[in-house]
Amino acid sequence: MAKLPVVARRKPNQSMRLIVVTIVGVVFGFFIGISFPTVSITKLHFPSSIVSYIEDKNSGLSAQAILNHAWTAARNARGNGSEPNTNDTLKIYVPTNPRGAESLAPGIVVPESDFHQHRLWGNPDEDLPFKPKYLVTFTVGISQKENINRAVKKFSRDFAILLFHYDGRVSEWDEFEWSKRAIHVSVRKQAKWWYAKRFLHPDIVAAYEYIFIWDEDLGVDHFNGDKYIKLVKKYQLEISQPGLEPDKGLTWQMTKRRGDRQVHMVTEEREGWCSDPHVPPCAGFVEIMAPVFSKDAWRCVWHMIQNDLIHGWGLDFALRKCVEPAHEKIGVVDSQWVVHQVVPSLGNQGQSENGRAPWEGVRERCRKEWGIFQTRMAEAEKAYYEMMGVTPPNVTFVS
Repeated sequence: MAKLPVVARRKPNQSMRLIVVTIVGVVFGFFIGISFPTVSITKLHFPSSIVSYIEDKNSGLSAQAILNHAWTAARNARGNGSEPNTNDTLKIYVPTNPRGAESLAPGIVVPESDFHQHRLWGNPDEDLPFKPKYLVTFTVGISQKENINRAVKKFSRDFAILLFHYDGRVSEWDEFEWSKRAIHVSVRKQAKWWYAKRFLHPDIVAAYEYIFIWDEDLGVDHFNGDKYIKLVKKYQLEISQPGLEPDKGLTWQMTKRRGDRQVHMVTEEREGWCSDPHVPPCAGFVEIMAPVFSKDAWRCVWHMIQNDLIHGWGLDFALRKCVEPAHEKIGVVDSQWVVHQVVPSLGNQGQSENGRAPWEGVRERCRKEWGIFQTRMAEAEKAYYEMMGVTPPNVTFVS
């Protein structure tokens, strides 16, 4: 009798072991796979035998499509923990950087500058063993050279000097030793506020605690720059000017020197000139002849200066918009005072028309600018209040 073939049977425990090992291997492989950085499946290359085998077994789909599907499923399983695309990670965008510099790393951005002069040699970090704390600017012509020389000597080395030349004559100032260290800007036939708008941007003068923007015809026999700064700091004045000698060149009572005090912030004017004792010209007011600004106040004032209104008339009545409370932060320093010599040197840079002197045309332009500035300010504030749905306050300007 023929023997039946013997068929070997697996024991139940061996089958179970095989199933468990298979499951563990699949799970282990899955977690190993999702732990790798995200890569494009199209960049993976498989042996042609594997690709052919996959395509034979799945004739309805290409091998690449199957692999892409598997890889996508693995990526989705990782959820929100997936790593961003490499290109997005390396792209810099910092919205808090200055406008136009958003693509720069913050550590390389330098938004502010100054008028400190550097050497052409040596180590940059050794260029400036001393840095001036304050900036004094004068708008000058050569005819006032001696007066400016006297004025500059009233300021210590803590003050940087910047001259704006409206007559184009710069080299003639080199006879003064201080002039060789000063900054000179020369543009013919321009006024002080034209220069200020274009060369004293707040980010350029941010290194200086206070900025003096002075006319050229000031007598300074009773003035000292360091003492002036001490008083400004003592009384916490954001906008100020030295008191004016009462007997010459005086327009407003507010700027008249008081002999019985160091500083004053309020005054009494002619009847009807002040609708409120805390508004110009009774308070919150200095003239544009010799103003001194803290760097914070100047940042606001600079933005208020109009590009086309170069004489600045009317600006003095609006300075209070930039400090709060204005009747406490704007004042006149009485114990450090100057004399307004009323020299129409810039006026002589005008043009004679219809038989009138050059200065007459300049003065007429100043008055026109005052009216234009008042109108612009009033219209701007009216538009703002209307946009906000608020009734605008009544404002009275002196003209």
